[in-house]
Amino acid sequence: MTGGRTLGRRFGWLWGAYAVSAYGTGFGFGAFPLIAVLVLDSGPTQVAALAAAGRAVGAVVAVPLGPWVEFHRKRPVMIAMDLVRFTALMSVPAAFALGRLGFVQLLAVSVVVAAADIAFKAACGAYLKALVPPGDLLIANGRFESTTWSATVVGPPLGGAAIGVFGPVATVVADAVSYLLSALGLRAVGGGEPRPERGGGPRLRAGDLVEGWRHILRHPVLRPLLFNTVLANGLIMATEPLMAVLMLGRLGFSPWEYGLAFAVPCVGGLIGARLAHRLVARFGRHPVLLAAGTLRACWPVGLVFVGPGVPGIVLVMVVQFGLVTCCGLFNPVVATSRLDHTAPGRVARTLTAWSVSSSAAIAALTALWGLLAALTSPRTAIAAAGVLLLATPLLLPRRDHTAGTEAGEAADDRVISRR
Repeated sequence: MTGGRTLGRRFGWLWGAYAVSAYGTGFGFGAFPLIAVLVLDSGPTQVAALAAAGRAVGAVVAVPLGPWVEFHRKRPVMIAMDLVRFTALMSVPAAFALGRLGFVQLLAVSVVVAAADIAFKAACGAYLKALVPPGDLLIANGRFESTTWSATVVGPPLGGAAIGVFGPVATVVADAVSYLLSALGLRAVGGGEPRPERGGGPRLRAGDLVEGWRHILRHPVLRPLLFNTVLANGLIMATEPLMAVLMLGRLGFSPWEYGLAFAVPCVGGLIGARLAHRLVARFGRHPVLLAAGTLRACWPVGLVFVGPGVPGIVLVMVVQFGLVTCCGLFNPVVATSRLDHTAPGRVARTLTAWSVSSSAAIAALTALWGLLAALTSPRTAIAAAGVLLLATPLLLPRRDHTAGTEAGEAADDRVISRR
């Protein structure tokens, strides 16, 4: 993961802070549902509400954080969000030790962590745009993406083993500590950061809340990319609980077989992320974006044909490997396009709007597909998602507008600073 050219000491500390929190998140993956089931005796409805409501409400809470992040120094914001997540997560083992842990607290913590995640990502993207030269943004985003997928491969199996030995609360502690270590790493980045300037006084205005969406919806590249990623990611994520019901229930797979079937293919995400810069350098960003976005949509429909036994596991692994490899290639290219097509004065608001839209869509589609599965069957709902995904490449931008947008965005940024 450390191969290739260096992007400097400060990026190295930023990447290290990102990595330690990513591995902590991977290690603590699935801890809240397990705590709800094993500790609080929650039923399926409560567990589903914990997954969907935490993400949806967290997205709503994060809406005003976009302007706040925009007009503050980004590194202190990231440190603050790490400390918020550390404090929120540590409240869970503290309440458990005192015998006071309840479902409402789990829900509140999931909302706080979801909102802090969105604010952190917005600040990180804006900070990265200022820290790394434009020509190296794809390399930097590729390294973040590869770290995410490697943490997904390693973290959940280790976390599952730790849950078996120490219980689910122990992995929450590990996740919380990872955010504390991330905050310490961000402090070590060092260097000065100018305070963002804004016109029109220090007060938050209504227009600031929608500036990110306004920029995205007016942009010929970002608008179709948002629609594509929101719909595709929502449909992909909506089938995850349905696959769990199908494989663990009707097909009779054990939990370790189910985990193996989805963990091993994440190596493909690491491969795709590592190839992103080389493929873009050879073929250009727009062709790679179209190819990866199209291929990504072709795999999930294969999950309809999963059956019992070894052939079923192999089929899931093959489909997931193809899907995750395409996602690992597609995601850093999209992340770089967002930064390249957004002027510095509106990066945080744009990234916040993007994350809020994605979280809300995933929550809504997960709930909708759960209802569809209840009315029909999990396999039918998975098939419907796969068929709809085949149409998502139509939402990708058909032309490359890179050359013609930079001057206009710079002018827009000067207009914003004078408001």
